[in-house]
Amino acid sequence: MPKSKKTSLDDLDRKILAILMENAKTSYAEIGKKLLVSAGTVHVRIKKMEALGIIKGQVLLVDPQQLGFDICAFLGIYLERNSLYDEVASLIEKIPEVVEAHYTTGMYSVFLKIVCKDTRHLRQVLHDKIQRIPGIQRTETFISLEESINRPLSL
Repeated sequence: MPKSKKTSLDDLDRKILAILMENAKTSYAEIGKKLLVSAGTVHVRIKKMEALGIIKGQVLLVDPQQLGFDICAFLGIYLERNSLYDEVASLIEKIPEVVEAHYTTGMYSVFLKIVCKDTRHLRQVLHDKIQRIPGIQRTETFISLEESINRPLSL
């Protein structure tokens, strides 16, 4: 993960970001109208923030449950040695059920978010994919019963 660098944004940049984080499909014209600037100004500001790496792209959010993925689980991974992180992470990246991976401090070396169709699918992912990765000493699994907060960063 690249190192974070502070970039100064003015009030207009922050307002544009806030609108886009609420709804990335908002048109430049609509943003401009809300902020009393031209669509061209919005376009230039967004391109600048993309070039600076502040805006990294746009994603389509889907509800995994609507697609038959009823289990969301978090997995704490203990590595044999933290120096194995890069090697283990590159193998974890190949597992499609893993939707997030974090190199962490504390009890676990790596913390994952996994989506699966059911408990049988989760067991198969854990047993046949993750726990077979060389360098993983052991894992702890936490099944999410409900997601109560999922929101964009507040500026």
